[in-house]
Order: sequence, then C-alpha cells, then structure tokens
Amino acid sequence: QVQLVESGGGLVQAGGSLRLSCEASGTTPSIFAMGWYRQAPGKQRELVATITRGGSTNYSDSVKGRFTISREMNKNTIYLQMNGLKPEDTAVYYCTAGIRSPTYGMDYWGEGTLVTVSG
Repeated sequence: QVQLVESGGGLVQAGGSLRLSCEASGTTPSIFAMGWYRQAPGKQRELVATITRGGSTNYSDSVKGRFTISREMNKNTIYLQMNGLKPEDTAVYYCTAGIRSPTYGMDYWGEGTLVTVSG
C-alpha cells in the first residue's frame, strides 16, 4: 500500500503562483508513476500532470507552459509548480500514484488540497 499526503494549497490571486507538494510513504518501490489530477465544482476529475520513474512527464493542454511537475526521488516527493494561475484553475488537487504506466490508470490517491484562484 502507498499513502499520499498533499500540501501547499490555498488562496491566490489570478496571475499568482503556488507550489503543491506530495509525499509518498509505504511500499514506494512499487511506484512507477505519480501525478496530479484536479476536480472543480460540478466537473469531473481531470488529469493535470504525471511523471514517471524515468522522468517522463505529461501535461494536460490547459496547463502546458504554466505548470511544472517535478520530483525528489530520495524523498518520495513530487511537486507541482503552478504559475500564471487563472480562476478556472480553482479545484481540489489530488496527488496520485500508480504501479503501471499512467495510461492504465492510477492506483492510489491522496485526500486532496484545495486551490482557489480569485479573479
């Protein structure tokens, strides 16, 4: 089992920046990929970004060029640097981890951290 704990959410004005962190614990050697999803009020959960054990990254079109996912493998931690935030980025952001390629879905989820962008 893998446990995920997110931190770093909050309230920010449009155009501002936030950095989210997610630390994994438990059977972390089994993790192949980690990432971030988000869910806005009244909408389905959607992919934000993923990063594999090998360092390959994938971003949704809506955040490309504004968000950057990174990792510290020795700390089992990933980060999401969010710049140029827009009101439409307001959502609960969930950290996720999987034992396979993200193409096949993710296996573990954190509790989520709220990001609110005021216009």
